Amino acid sequence: MMYSSRRKPVLYFKEDKSSNSKMNRQDTNPFLTRKCTVFKLFGLCLLLVMGSLLWLQLSCSGDLGQPPPGEPPPQHCPERLPLSQDNPGWGPHKLALIIPFRERFEELLVFVPFMHAFLNKKRIRHKIVVVNQVDHFRFNRASLINVGYLESGNETDYVAMHDVDLLPMNEALDYSFPTEGPFHVASPELHPIYHYKTYVGGILLLTKQHYQMCNGMSNRFWGWGREDDEFFRRLKTAGLQLFRPNGIKTGYKTFRHIHDPAWRKRDQRRIASQKQEQFKVDPTGGLTNMRYTVEARQELTISGAPCTVISTKLECDLDDTPWCQFS
Repeated sequence: MMYSSRRKPVLYFKEDKSSNSKMNRQDTNPFLTRKCTVFKLFGLCLLLVMGSLLWLQLSCSGDLGQPPPGEPPPQHCPERLPLSQDNPGWGPHKLALIIPFRERFEELLVFVPFMHAFLNKKRIRHKIVVVNQVDHFRFNRASLINVGYLESGNETDYVAMHDVDLLPMNEALDYSFPTEGPFHVASPELHPIYHYKTYVGGILLLTKQHYQMCNGMSNRFWGWGREDDEFFRRLKTAGLQLFRPNGIKTGYKTFRHIHDPAWRKRDQRRIASQKQEQFKVDPTGGLTNMRYTVEARQELTISGAPCTVISTKLECDLDDTPWCQFS
C-alpha cells in the first residue's frame, strides 16, 4: 500500500528579546511539547504499519522468504487460486450445476454465491444453471432437471442434480468428474433429513453419457417427491454402479439445509390416480418425451457469482398425467 508523502507540521518559535520572553517560553513549551509528542507517535505508528504491510506483500508475492522447491509456502501467505476457470490447472472437465427452481429467491440468493465460491476453492470448472418453472402447472423437479441437461451446452460434460436448499459444509466433499459412475454427494449417511438406503436425491453427480443412458428422469412426477426413487431404479436398469462419499466424519452436519418448511410448504398432495401411479416405474418416459418451451434465458450475477437462469414452460398431457394441475 503506497501513501502520498506529506510534510510533518513544523512549529516555529520567534525569540522574544523582551524581559518577559523567558517566562513566555516557559509557559508555552509544555503544551507545545506534548503536541509534538503526539505527532511523533502518530508518525512512528504509521511507519510501523507501512513496514508490516510491505513485508507481508513481499513475502506472499515470493520476493522475500521464498521456500525451497517442493516445500509449501509460509503459513501467513493465503493460497492464491487462478482467477479464471480456463486455467489448465483446473482440469479438462466442466460441471453443469442444475438447479430446479420456482419462487425460492431468498434461497437462491444464498446458494449461488456460496456454491460458486465453494467450487472455485476446489478448482472445479462449473456453470450454474437455474431452471425456473414459469408455467401454471405443479412443480416438476425431474422435468426441470431434464431441461437443464438439454440446455446446459456442449462445454459441460457432467451434471449435478442439486437442490437449492442444500449447502455442502465440508470441503472434503467431492464434486469432481464421476469417472467410475454416478456419485451421490448427499448420501443417506450425511443428509440431514433422508436416511433410507435407496435415496439418491439432494445432490447427485453423473456424466452426461450416464444421464443419457438413463433417458434422464421421468416426467410423470408433478408435485413434491418420488422422482428420486424412480431414478434409482433407472440407474440399476442402466447397469450403473452408484458411489457415495467415504471417510467423511461430519455426519448429519455435513450439509446445511436452508429450507424453512413453515414459510415454504411443499406440495405433497396426491391428486386423482397419482397415489397409485407414484410407485410405478416409467419405462419409456424421460428425455425422449420431454416437451417444454424456453421463455427466456438470462445471464445474471448474484453477489459476484455468475449463473444462467432459464425460464421454462413445461407441457403436460392431461390425459396421461391429469395430476399436473390442481383439480
